Amino acid sequence: MAKKPRKGEEAEVEGEGGDAAPSKKKKLVLIAAAAAVLLIGGGAGAFFLLSGGEEPAEGAVAEAEPAQTRPAAFIEVPQMTVNLSPEPNEDRPRFLRFTARLEVSEEKAVSEIEPLMPRIEDAFQTYVRELRPSDLHGSAGVYRLREELLRRVNIAVHPAKVDAVLFGEVVVQ
Repeated sequence: MAKKPRKGEEAEVEGEGGDAAPSKKKKLVLIAAAAAVLLIGGGAGAFFLLSGGEEPAEGAVAEAEPAQTRPAAFIEVPQMTVNLSPEPNEDRPRFLRFTARLEVSEEKAVSEIEPLMPRIEDAFQTYVRELRPSDLHGSAGVYRLREELLRRVNIAVHPAKVDAVLFGEVVVQ
């Protein structure tokens, strides 16, 4: 049977209940304070990280500009029309017509590369003849073509260096 608490015991039970409420409030205040500290610290860290620090010196800006506007020379490659390898189960011939320019960083490289133009044309022709129309689909196909032609032209004109192959026109018929 249930035993009734005595007067002294009721005080102890109420005292325990009375202590429980303040300890919950203390925990809540501590959690809120910790959250506030983290929030303020995170905000301050983000501010310092995103503020960028000091401005660059004027000399540093002046040195960076010529690199962006470097002079370039361009060498025109004659227009080429090349028959492509047929797709499986395809009888009709397919052709690729393109115009390209070679970008070099120095004017003196133009005089070194122009006499080698037959070598460049041969490298382009032999590579492109092995391509299929499906190899040239989309921008990824044209990008791969550009990278491969750049590699081959640099082999053909070594020790001179071509920086980029730029297309003027690319038509698959």
